Amino acid sequence: MKDLKHLYYFEKLLDEANNDLVRKAQEEGLKCVATVCENVPEPLLNLPGCFSVRIRAPKTGSMEMGTYYLTSFLCEYTRALLERAIEGGYGYTDCMIAPDGCSMINRCVENMELLKVMKKDNYFFDYMEIPMKCDENGLNLYVLQCQNHILNPLNKNFGIDISDAAIRKAVEQHNKVCTLIRQIGDFRKEDNPRITGYEYHIITMATYVAPKEKLIPLLEETLEELKTRKPDEKNKFRARIVLVGSEIDDVDVVKLIEECGAYVCADRFCYGSLPGRDIIELNDTEDALTQVCKAYINRGQCPRYMNQDKIQARRKYVDSIAKEYKADGIIYQQMKFCDPWAYERMVGTKVLRDEVGYPVLSVDRPYAIGNSGQMKTRVQAFVESIEIKKINGGNK
Repeated sequence: MKDLKHLYYFEKLLDEANNDLVRKAQEEGLKCVATVCENVPEPLLNLPGCFSVRIRAPKTGSMEMGTYYLTSFLCEYTRALLERAIEGGYGYTDCMIAPDGCSMINRCVENMELLKVMKKDNYFFDYMEIPMKCDENGLNLYVLQCQNHILNPLNKNFGIDISDAAIRKAVEQHNKVCTLIRQIGDFRKEDNPRITGYEYHIITMATYVAPKEKLIPLLEETLEELKTRKPDEKNKFRARIVLVGSEIDDVDVVKLIEECGAYVCADRFCYGSLPGRDIIELNDTEDALTQVCKAYINRGQCPRYMNQDKIQARRKYVDSIAKEYKADGIIYQQMKFCDPWAYERMVGTKVLRDEVGYPVLSVDRPYAIGNSGQMKTRVQAFVESIEIKKINGGNK
């Protein structure tokens, strides 16, 4: 297939945390609001006068200092972030808002604050509680936390407009990005797709780590380009899989899987588009903050939500997108030592394999996967098992 015009630029945006578009936005006087988890509502971090970035640690090498402070029993994502922060890698941000999505991420950000790694004047850290149940009490808690630990601090420290009108404007921008990302992602449903999962992951990732307003024109051009893009005559992929599980910000994960012949047709993981790039529909009868929180709590697929309805819905959601994107199997992955996703992966794998009937590969992995020979071997064997099942006339 012909290379996408802006793909190289999207890749360059992912090469470093303080990327080109972040620098341009700050030169214009916008404040950079950093966060570490999908449970922090993005539109509230993208009010007029500021923009959000989900921090990551591209090209991670040694994690010795991060491990010293967090121990080797915490996930590598948190250790990599702390290591990068100690090196000064997030000094460009103006504040950081962390939820208690898990105790590990809280410890990571608390250590950044205690070690005073951020040197900017007026820099602040704030911590918010996330509900563990999707119900009325959970929603009330979520709204209160977002008001007290996102909106009020942004207004107090930077003079950001936190009015209902400002939130609605941020949601409108958010929805533009989500609509474009989903329209681009719909091409993955084709029998011979005109976009690879690797390309799509790069494009989606860029929307989490760069100012959205500056990305919209590039996304619009890419969508128009894809409408006339011709796929290779012969489909090089031997199976279609849904990639499910914990945080993936390393594009090499998807690249490795696709090099083994498995097309990543859907992305149900933190930093993915399902459901991370769902639009938020607002009405005029309820305040925008409550509606944003309601959208996030209702659609959330994080294993932090522990009420039975949400637990069962997570398996049903994976089943539904596997059907929608015509998947042959599921790769259920979890970063090593990620406790919430470890339990979810174990139960989810069993349910989707034994009760629903999908071939499922269940793996734990390091943060930076690189060219893992073990992972390649397991994915290749998984693809072969799917092919054998097809030859033998088996359904999913």
